[in-house]
Amino acid sequence: MERIPSRISASALLFVLALSNLSGVYGNSEVDALYAFKTQLSDPNNVLASWNQTLVNPCTWFHVTCNNENSVTRVDLGNANLSGHLVSQLGQLSNLQYLELYDNNFYGIIPKALGNLTNLVSLDLYQNRLTGHIPKTLGKLQKLRFLRLNNNILTGTIPYSLTSITTLQVLDLSSNHLRGYVPINGSFSQFTPMSFANNPKLILPAIVPQAPAPAPTSLHA
Repeated sequence: MERIPSRISASALLFVLALSNLSGVYGNSEVDALYAFKTQLSDPNNVLASWNQTLVNPCTWFHVTCNNENSVTRVDLGNANLSGHLVSQLGQLSNLQYLELYDNNFYGIIPKALGNLTNLVSLDLYQNRLTGHIPKTLGKLQKLRFLRLNNNILTGTIPYSLTSITTLQVLDLSSNHLRGYVPINGSFSQFTPMSFANNPKLILPAIVPQAPAPAPTSLHA
């Protein structure tokens, strides 16, 4: 009879350990994603010195913000003098709302996996050296309000999938090497030529001049 409580205690302990391991796996997926990003970056100013892979979650790291559930919602690394590639593992940050990587020396392509960040509100990659096409997968970011990819070396056409983002308020694709026609449907109907300036091979929609309003007729003529 004395063995029963000990068996129950052992079972309860195993259950708690199992839950703890599951929690660790969830937390570590974000740690692993951000650490994979860090490991291939050049960081001369050591702004990522606090990014320690041994922690259960990255919420104590500088330049990282988390929600009440200890899940990453912001990565703020603008103007940090970083250089390197954007890694596809960033697409694992499922609760990320702000990805601020502007004004650095990032090069290479924009990973298609960023289209998995369906909670993203702001994607700021401007003033880097990014090349390749704008991924069509970014059209899946249906909560996006700010998309700034200007001042890079992006090529190819503007994906029509972006026009389906009804929440989009600010768009800047200027100063790249984009080509083809600028879409005018969906959310793109609100953006002015400034959003697409300095892309010599882009074809802007023709602006039809409005006829002047007729002069008012005098009642005493």
